[in-house]
Amino acid sequence: MRARLLAAGAAAMALTSGAAFAADPAEGDWMIDDSARVHFAPCPAHADRLCGTLSWLKDPSDDAGHLSRDTKNPNPALRNRTILGMPFITDLKRVATGHWTGGKVYNSDNGMTYTAKMHTHDDGTLKFEGCVLVFCGARTWHRPETAALASHQH
Repeated sequence: MRARLLAAGAAAMALTSGAAFAADPAEGDWMIDDSARVHFAPCPAHADRLCGTLSWLKDPSDDAGHLSRDTKNPNPALRNRTILGMPFITDLKRVATGHWTGGKVYNSDNGMTYTAKMHTHDDGTLKFEGCVLVFCGARTWHRPETAALASHQH
C-alpha cells in the first residue's frame, strides 16, 4: 500500500511540475525569411529566460568556403567563433504566455547589440523586434513547416 501511495504521489508531482514548466509557444524553431533558422529555448544560465541560437543558415560559409566567423565582435576573444550555432538572442524575460521582453539581440554584421522583445500571434507567427534608442525594427517569423508551405504556394 505504501509503495502505491509513493508511486501515485510521484506521478502527481510529475504531472503538476510538467504543467508548471510547459513550453511557451515562442520556444522551438523559427525561420527568418528563407535565410536562417533560430532555435529558442531556456537560456543555459537562466532557465526562466529564453535565448535564441542560429541553428541553420542558407549560406553558412564565407568567400573561402569556411564557416563564417564573428569577425566584427567587439570582444576579440569571440571573433573566431562560428556564426552557425552562435547564441545571438539572450535573456528574454517572459511577460505573459508568448510575450517576451527585456532581452538582447546581437548583430554579427556590425558587432552591435540591441534591446529585443517578441510575441507570438494566433496565426502561428512570431513578431521579433530589436531597438537602439527609440529606433526599432520588427520582422515576422514563421515556423519552418509554415515557411516551406508558403514558399511552395507562390
